[in-house]
Amino acid sequence: MLYRIALAQERSVPHNVSQNVARVAKLAAEASLMESDLLLLPECFLTSYDFPISQAEALDPTSPVFDEIATIARNENLAIVATAFTRGKEAPRNSAIVFNKAGERVFQYDKVHTCDWDLEGSLESGEKFSTAEVDGVKLGLMICYDREYPEAARVLMLQGAELILVPNHCSGMGARLRALATRAYENMTGVAMANPPGLGMGRSAAYSPIVWAQDETDLDPEILLAPEQEAGLFLADFDLDELRSYRKREMMGNTYRKVHAYGELLNPSIEEPFLRPGQRK
Repeated sequence: MLYRIALAQERSVPHNVSQNVARVAKLAAEASLMESDLLLLPECFLTSYDFPISQAEALDPTSPVFDEIATIARNENLAIVATAFTRGKEAPRNSAIVFNKAGERVFQYDKVHTCDWDLEGSLESGEKFSTAEVDGVKLGLMICYDREYPEAARVLMLQGAELILVPNHCSGMGARLRALATRAYENMTGVAMANPPGLGMGRSAAYSPIVWAQDETDLDPEILLAPEQEAGLFLADFDLDELRSYRKREMMGNTYRKVHAYGELLNPSIEEPFLRPGQRK
């Protein structure tokens, strides 16, 4: 079973939701013609990733905008990961809402690891990581800075994720791409990331967890690596039969972990040299 993800390496229009929805419709039509199963947008594409952002400017999760996205998904027979600033309890959240090919809203994920030292310090963090079955594939989501923390992808793997999708909006991609490849390897999950184009940005990517053939020879896990500044859709194909077979036979993921030794991972205290201004739990 081939599962094709269209990674939208595109920039949205600042503070213009209607134009961005129209852009999603165009991208979805193109992705559908390319026989894609899912369209992955960069971080906060509908609202644009621009600050400051107020509760009033953020999209209500029940906004008619998401009904429009649902209609696009249904018309194009295409799952869509729609991204936006959405209204939280007291401040905006950085969110991704997943629609299946029937246009049904499957789940919403709110970014847990907000960049609290920067402009995202004004946002409300999400409380949990989320996965769900979407058109027969178990998908998990993490957003941009989430990817820096191994625990994020690990929780998604423990929840059953086969593919982890990463809406992104940042530069300095070299180390971050290596981290994504590692997240795929250590969790035996596919990983796909969409990032806007630009100097030091772009490089939307996809990685397979399959790093060894059955005869134990090394394999290159890179499925796709887009250039920095070229805009457009870039396709990442995951062979789910091969991925599922690999997950049944290899020794990463949730196989031989010794969880009795992991208690310190839940210790919330922060000591030097890791103390920073603006830290919050």
